Amino acid sequence: MAVQGSQRRLLGSLNSTPTAIPQLGLAANQTGARCLEVSISDGLFLSLGLVSLVENALVVATIAKNRNLHSPMYCFICCLALSDLLVSGSNVLETAVILLLEAGALVARAAVLQQLDNVIDVITCSSMLSSLCFLGAIAVDRYISIFYALRYHSIVTLPRARRAVAAIWVASVVFSTLFIAYYDHVAVLLCLVVFFLAMLVLMAVLYVHMLARACQHAQGIARLHKRQHPVHQGFGLKGAVTLTILLGIFFLCWGPFFLHLTLIVLCPEHPTCGCIFKNFNLFLALIICNAIIDPLIYAFHSQELRRTLKEVLTCSW
Repeated sequence: MAVQGSQRRLLGSLNSTPTAIPQLGLAANQTGARCLEVSISDGLFLSLGLVSLVENALVVATIAKNRNLHSPMYCFICCLALSDLLVSGSNVLETAVILLLEAGALVARAAVLQQLDNVIDVITCSSMLSSLCFLGAIAVDRYISIFYALRYHSIVTLPRARRAVAAIWVASVVFSTLFIAYYDHVAVLLCLVVFFLAMLVLMAVLYVHMLARACQHAQGIARLHKRQHPVHQGFGLKGAVTLTILLGIFFLCWGPFFLHLTLIVLCPEHPTCGCIFKNFNLFLALIICNAIIDPLIYAFHSQELRRTLKEVLTCSW
């Protein structure tokens, strides 16, 4: 994404040398201060992107194959996988072009690369926005299924889910195009940061409320069966650990990228912030890692989906 502190990787490859292997080292910033910088090679980007691409493509194919999975919940999960697939695919495409340019196997004019870079930026930004939106949509869907269980199927219908999906995709494309066009405006960066914080707060509030309800339910069952209180404590501890892992992974993978955007607004010229800006490719790699983890959290826990996945892998169509 074209933001200050990140390099235009595709255009920069016109006059670049092959990227070094991934390493953790100290590099000097413009003021001469020593910076801790993690170098991410194009080969590592390509590997992570391909793993995520294959994994999320399998999720999409699995849900498409099994009609029992054509429900609102799996509709959101499928769209999350598609968003993560686009995030990974755009980075795989960019990295492949870079490697071809460095090897001399591809020759292109700067104007052509500029257009291609802009297209990749829009795809990456829109898929990142939609991925965050679908994470929020999954949280809302689960919240309604718990707190409005009797009315769930009348509230969350498939037509409504499809309209929500269409709205998310359209809004993501429109806003990402505006963000890329006006990426050097402070208001644009602030909007992105506020959007991330809103999604983080939404997910935290909904999942904490769901955990509290689950603990109350477990406590009620324990009292009904005259069990001891430690049973309820054990359930609450397990739920808290699960919630911490879910929100922790989300914050760990997405947080550094949006911290990068925040620092661009707060301290674009400060030496310490300049050191953080040098790790932009690491922050992007963490988002790709999140695209690898998402199917493990939201999709593969389903027994029905795993059974269908085996059929897809064995080509039992």
